[in-house]
Amino acid sequence: MVAEPITVVIADDHAPMRAVARRGLEAGGCRVVGEAATADEAVALVVEHRPNVALLDIHMPGNGIRAADDISRSVPTTAIVMLTQSREDDDLFDSLRAGAVGYLLKDAPPQSLADTLRGVLAGEAAMPSALVTRILDEFRGPARRRFGRGSPAAAKLSTREWEVMDLLRQGNSTDDVAGRLFLSPTTVRVHVSSVLRKLAVRDRASAFRLLEE
Repeated sequence: MVAEPITVVIADDHAPMRAVARRGLEAGGCRVVGEAATADEAVALVVEHRPNVALLDIHMPGNGIRAADDISRSVPTTAIVMLTQSREDDDLFDSLRAGAVGYLLKDAPPQSLADTLRGVLAGEAAMPSALVTRILDEFRGPARRRFGRGSPAAAKLSTREWEVMDLLRQGNSTDDVAGRLFLSPTTVRVHVSSVLRKLAVRDRASAFRLLEE
C-alpha cells in the first residue's frame, strides 16, 4: 500500500519563499494544501484542512509564534515547524514554548524539507545542531534569577501579573513584555498598576524587592 503524502500548510508573507518551500516539499512527495501570508490566515487554513504539518515563518504579520500557539491549542494533531531567518534565542525558545516541534532556518536546502518533515512526524528533532547546542547550554548554565513563586508577595499576584513582573525584572521593556505575552502595552501597564496596588508600593523597583524576598 502506498503511504499517503504528508499534508502541509505553508505560512510566510514572502511569496517567493513560499514558492521555494512548496517546490521543495512537492518534489519530495508532500502535498501543500494551503498557503498563508499572515498568522490569522495560517490558523484558519490549519483549522480548515488539519494538515500533518504547519510550516510557519516567525516574523510574518500577526506573529508566527502567536499562530503556533493558536494552532497547538486548536489543532493539536498538526505538527508545528518554524521556518525562519531568525537565530535569536528568544524566538527559538518562544517558538518551542508555543508548541513548535521543529525550528528550521531558511538557508537550509529546500530539497531537504520533505525528509525533515517526515522525521518530525516520526518523532525526530528538527533543528540545526548549533541551535540544539543553545538549548543544552540554557539548561546546563546557571539558572537566571527569577522571582520566587512561593514568596508572600508573589502569592498575592495572579499568574499573569507574576509573568509580567518577572519579564520586566529581566530588563524587558513594556513593549517587549507585551510582545512576549501577546498582550497590548496598555494591558501590561494595567497589570503593573494592579501589582503595585496589591503590594502597597509606589514603584516597580519596590515591587521587585518584595518579590525577590
